[in-house]
Amino acid sequence: MISAGDFRNGVTFEEDGNVLQVVEFQHVKPGKGAAFVRTKIKNVITGSVIEKSYNPTAKFPTAFVERKDMEYSYNDGDLYYFMDQETYDMVPINGSELGDNFKFVKENMVCKILSYKGKVFGVEPPTFVELEVTQTDPGFKGDTATNATKPATLETGAEIRVPLFIDEGDKVRIDTRTGEYMERA
Repeated sequence: MISAGDFRNGVTFEEDGNVLQVVEFQHVKPGKGAAFVRTKIKNVITGSVIEKSYNPTAKFPTAFVERKDMEYSYNDGDLYYFMDQETYDMVPINGSELGDNFKFVKENMVCKILSYKGKVFGVEPPTFVELEVTQTDPGFKGDTATNATKPATLETGAEIRVPLFIDEGDKVRIDTRTGEYMERA
């Protein structure tokens, strides 16, 4: 059990059957009335974020979210198969659990599988990945007063914007949280 007065960023707890994670918290002690804890909480399964106030003495059961490294092997239709690196078991995960940033993952990359009580609710790809550019327009010299970009297709099929000097066959580093080009690898 955890009380609202002990909330810190990243703490996970259960409320009304939902698994919630504290994103931000603030202890408020007004001049008049009782103190309270103002929080911004995220539902870890649906991803929705809400703001809510709690009495500091309110108690909630602690939720343990398991994060396990697994290697992405292949996909078969709508199922994506991940291999447990300790037991070598293959775990199928539905494509709806993956999220938008999974488009930067290629086979044999290690991802974090998020589960609660055995139910997988998310897949976190590595923060930075290096991928090859398979298709882009040739770069050109010209009016580049500010950072000019062009579209490029990566080896996984994802499309991003890259600087004009990147050519086909170049390897680029991408931040999977934002989907943005970082640097040439």
